[in-house]
This record gives sequence, C-alpha cells and structure tokens, in this order.
Amino acid sequence: MDLRKLKTLIDLVSESNISELEITEADGKVRIVKADPNAAVVMTAAPVVQQAAVPAPVAAPAVAAAAPAVAAAPAEPAGHTVKSPMVGTFYGAASPGAKPFVEVGTVVKEGQAICIIEAMKIMNEIEADKSGTVTKVMCENGQAVEFGQPLFIIE
Repeated sequence: MDLRKLKTLIDLVSESNISELEITEADGKVRIVKADPNAAVVMTAAPVVQQAAVPAPVAAPAVAAAAPAVAAAPAEPAGHTVKSPMVGTFYGAASPGAKPFVEVGTVVKEGQAICIIEAMKIMNEIEADKSGTVTKVMCENGQAVEFGQPLFIIE
C-alpha cells in the first residue's frame, strides 16, 4: 500500500465518526485506530502472514552467513561499512541481467546509487554515504537482508 493511500485513509478516519479501520490487501494489513476525537490517529502495519513466513527460513542461513562476517569484524576498520537501512531483499542491479550498480573496484561518490533493497514490493535505491572505492560486496543478489546488515565496504 503506498503512502498516498495511507494518508488518504488516515484523513478519512480522522474526519469521520468511526474510531477504527482495518484493511487487508495482498501486500499487507493496515489498522488505523482513533482513541478519542481529540487524540491523534495511531497507525500500525503488520505484514501478511505468508510474507512473514517466507523470509524467516531465508533469514536463518543469512544469520549463519553473518557469523563469519562477525568474526571478520576486526577487519572492518580498514574501510567504511555501508549498512542496510531496512529489512528487505538485496539487488545489485536495476533489473535481472543488467549490469550491477557497483562491483569490487568501482569508484563511488557520496549519494550515488549502489544497490536496491526491495521492501513490501517497493524498490528503494540505496546510496553511498561516503565517497571511495568499493573493496567488498557483502551480499548476493536476491539475498534477504536485515536492518543494519553490512552491504559494502568502501575505502
């Protein structure tokens, strides 16, 4: 559900006499509750059970794969770590079969798109937060990533 639709729903609830609205769609579930007419609208969103169940098995190998990265943590000070700002699916290119945004040895500038993370069917471009040379790509295409998970090392 896009933000414009959510804002419209929030406005409708706040302007009406209803105190609660719950909508379930294929990509998620939204519940908007108005405690009392003078209170602000509270919104909570929960993923669909099927979507939550799919990443869980994938996350277990990712955690196991992250264990060696934790062991390699002392090597991180050799460069700047770009971390995932959200939970989702990592994509190194704009489309399947396209050239990756960056590879090892690519010189990047601050603000340059370096990958895409898909979250709830929305493609979010992740930008380099520091200029330098990519020395390590820490995720594979299509891999599930967690918030704060290292994606790249830039020196």
